Amino acid sequence: MAQSNEHYQALLKLLLPEEIFEYFDIVQVISGEKEVHIHLDEKAIKPEGYELVKLKSKGFHPAAIIQDFPLRDKAMFLHVRRRRWFSESTEKTVERDWDSVAKGTRLTKGFATFLKGIFGQLPNQQQ
Repeated sequence: MAQSNEHYQALLKLLLPEEIFEYFDIVQVISGEKEVHIHLDEKAIKPEGYELVKLKSKGFHPAAIIQDFPLRDKAMFLHVRRRRWFSESTEKTVERDWDSVAKGTRLTKGFATFLKGIFGQLPNQQQ
């Protein structure tokens, strides 16, 4: 069974943005007739620059929905929940900078670059 799981992991790494596996856990996959929804929760890894600071995980921000490359003629949506951290020393909430989404869109950078290459610009978003 462990070998089978390795095969699934290798396949998923070909389908999803690379940074997903470094920072997120896949918590649910819902495959409908026309859409695939992949729900991701950020791992409990302290944000860069806060490794030596005492932080407490305080749950997640509401999920952001990001569109990625279609899969087998189905639209693919990543539901990303980013972790919130609380710094006891500064009494402020901190979070990881995450730049995998193309600016001004709800598309992964790779998918946005692909669409821009085909259409010369990004299509209007209807969400």
